[in-house]
Amino acid sequence: MNENHAFPTEQKEGVYQAIMQRRDIRSQFVDKPVSEEILDKLLRAAHHAPSVGFMQPWNFLVIKDPDTKEQVHKGFLQAHNESAEMFDDKKKKQYEGFKLEGIRESPVNLLITCNRTRTGPVVIGRTVQPEMDLYSTVCAVQNLWLAARAEGIGVGWVSIIHEVVLRKIFKLPESVVVIAYLCIGHVSHFPEMPELEKAGWLPRLNLDELVFYEEWGKTEK
Repeated sequence: MNENHAFPTEQKEGVYQAIMQRRDIRSQFVDKPVSEEILDKLLRAAHHAPSVGFMQPWNFLVIKDPDTKEQVHKGFLQAHNESAEMFDDKKKKQYEGFKLEGIRESPVNLLITCNRTRTGPVVIGRTVQPEMDLYSTVCAVQNLWLAARAEGIGVGWVSIIHEVVLRKIFKLPESVVVIAYLCIGHVSHFPEMPELEKAGWLPRLNLDELVFYEEWGKTEK
């Protein structure tokens, strides 16, 4: 019996390449439609994320209508202006110089939600940590994001928008929680490093300082 369950070397490298080269895309979208075949593959990848109690709490709302995108963009601008006021003068100026969404430029927008009542009130694995269904849906987002990178498709997560705005635009039921609003499309290029890292907004942390052993704060193996 073959006890080596690892992927072949080339396939392993592809997985790590998708992880390391994944980027939050904002200003690199190009005017080219995403084929239904690729979109279906991305949604299937998301749908195969791990989920607590196998409840599969996600839904995927595909948005292509320019008028709907415009409504969402207005909601972004409102939250964006509010957010700018939270920074000191130096950071505010830098913040206002960033492009933080591609809502209108991307051919596909995708709203990913979590239906917290899908399989009833008692769910295996959620009895003690009820938030696990939310985390499961975030795993679906990451699955889609990595699959998109492998397909050469860019994804940008728009988090600067109030949930109440999205709930109103898309007529969401009370049992559904907004997890992610994504912009999806072909790109001119993928940046070599995350844009906020390149701009010096914050540095990449040293992994060695983030890994502990046996107890909090113990960095020696």
